[in-house]
Parts: sequence; C-alpha cells; structure tokens
Amino acid sequence: MTSRPVALDDAALAAALAAPDAPMWDLVDGMLVQTFECPSFSAALDFVMAVGRLAEEADHHPDIDIRWRKVRLALVTHDAGGLTELDLTMAKDIDALTP
Repeated sequence: MTSRPVALDDAALAAALAAPDAPMWDLVDGMLVQTFECPSFSAALDFVMAVGRLAEEADHHPDIDIRWRKVRLALVTHDAGGLTELDLTMAKDIDALTP
C-alpha cells in the first residue's frame, strides 16, 4: 500500500525552501507558484505538454494557466492539505524543462 503524502509544517517548508537546491518558486497562498515565459505561443504549448508528461509520470498535477507566451504553474498537494515533498520535487523537475 502506498503511503499518502504528508504536508510539510512551517519549519520544514522554510528549511526546504532555503536549501541550496530548492526550486526558485514563489510561495503564494500556500502554493508554490512560478511563471515561465516562452519564446512563442507554440513553444508555451510544447512546454505545457512536457509538464503534463512529468505530471502523469509522477501522478501529481499542477494547476496550469497559459496566456499567450506565459505559463503560470501552481503546485500544492490538495489531498495532504498543503505543500509536500512531491511539490518540491515536481518544481525541480519542471525547472529542468525551463523553456
């Protein structure tokens, strides 16, 4: 049986975000948020598809908002009621795709 992710408490989240290898995302309303600017609308769509493949592999799906060349992503583990290691890992994996 797979264990459910556990939300990080404030101290653990602060430490994780201060780590040298932490994703450079903003903490907004309890979510990790980042906006990526792509060179074109079609490049933004390609980026979203790449994020979608990562999300499917991890079974962890970000909220996605695409506006012309800008893609805003928000991560939170809803069923854990907050941010988890899954969100931090997904943010790092997405950063590796940066358009």
